[in-house]
Amino acid sequence: MSITNIPYGDARAVRLQSVGLFAATMQRQTIMNRLSGQLPKQADAEKSLRWQSENSMPIVRCMDLTKTAGDQITIDLVNPLGGKPIMGERNAEGQGERMTFSTMSCYIDQTRKPISAGGKMSQQRTPHDLRKLARAQADGYMKRLEDQLDIVHMAGARGFSNDAGWAVPLASDADFSDVVVNTVKAPTKNRHYVSVGGTSIVAASNASDGYGGSDKVTSADLMKFALIDNLRSVIDNLAFPPPPIMLPGDEAAMDDPLYMLLVSPAQYESLKGDSATTFRTFQAQALARASNANQHPLFRGEVGIWNGILVKKMSRPIRFNLNGTDTINYCASATSETESTYTCGTYAGYAIDRALLLGGQALVEAYGKTRQTGNPYFWSEKELDHGDKLEVLIGSIGGKAKVRFQIDHGDGVGATYTDFGVIALDTAVAVPA
Repeated sequence: MSITNIPYGDARAVRLQSVGLFAATMQRQTIMNRLSGQLPKQADAEKSLRWQSENSMPIVRCMDLTKTAGDQITIDLVNPLGGKPIMGERNAEGQGERMTFSTMSCYIDQTRKPISAGGKMSQQRTPHDLRKLARAQADGYMKRLEDQLDIVHMAGARGFSNDAGWAVPLASDADFSDVVVNTVKAPTKNRHYVSVGGTSIVAASNASDGYGGSDKVTSADLMKFALIDNLRSVIDNLAFPPPPIMLPGDEAAMDDPLYMLLVSPAQYESLKGDSATTFRTFQAQALARASNANQHPLFRGEVGIWNGILVKKMSRPIRFNLNGTDTINYCASATSETESTYTCGTYAGYAIDRALLLGGQALVEAYGKTRQTGNPYFWSEKELDHGDKLEVLIGSIGGKAKVRFQIDHGDGVGATYTDFGVIALDTAVAVPA
């Protein structure tokens, strides 16, 4: 039999389809995929300790479980050394400081989405090729699901926006915890801020202007360029800020470190209305940086740079409606992952959207292998009802988790929970009535 003649149901067809589908999904033309790099190894850690980090994309990808059995990967962080040196001829033997490590885990699970391609009479009654349409639907669905899971895990919340484009269900859905695989964790205390009047930001746990106090969200708390300045100031003053993003070919990466701020479409519109002159400068700076970065795809579309932060729209907003019932989780303590709950007040015509400041290594994606193909993705077509109906199924084995460690920042507090590569910023947005 010719190898080019692969009949329906042949095992070789399953493998070839799955390989192609995996490539299409992992090379999806989306912001999330362009923010991906490989999971750091020990050699990367050694370079980081020498301030020579090369693994600095927000999403790190681990394919190790495609080569071996298991449903979990663990990631270690080498904590920084502190203390004073030993001077002169004082005895140094036996005085070595112990290296410490923080560890996090990421689990994987099977995800499947079946789509009915209709029965023989349904296929007879329509001019469309339902099998091809089902395959295209499956491919598009998986791309949306991958991107939305990335955003939800990094944001530490699903939010309450729930239009037809959402593949990830609301957190109140009975299947939410199964769909997200790993626990969605609210931002740590030192990585969560809210807007105050559009001119400054405070910690979300703040007892006066944050979620730790009374409801103060108003139409003045919009996304403004001043907030980006404040956010950059916070980064510059952190003992251990998120590692900057280093795009391939970016000639200014070392001299002018770059971060990315993913904003909702409504937050981006707020920036447009802040200052026409500033917004033009904002766009021009992105064009200039793109020319020094080999026109990296992240600079395409509606983007701008302000104070070393590349601002770009995300595909779906993480939104909390100011309706008196939606809730926002935050961490009141730096040394605990216990989450407190803030109930949004009522403010007609406005909501709260969450922007994400991304540095290197904010999220880990782990992938396993399927029995059928040995790849993370698999494809199945099955005839039902004695061959009358056709069902198409797309599936994957994987999981995502926000990178979080306990790090001693040297401020006397001790080891504090820290989202390694992402900072959340909540602002008010105007929404249609």
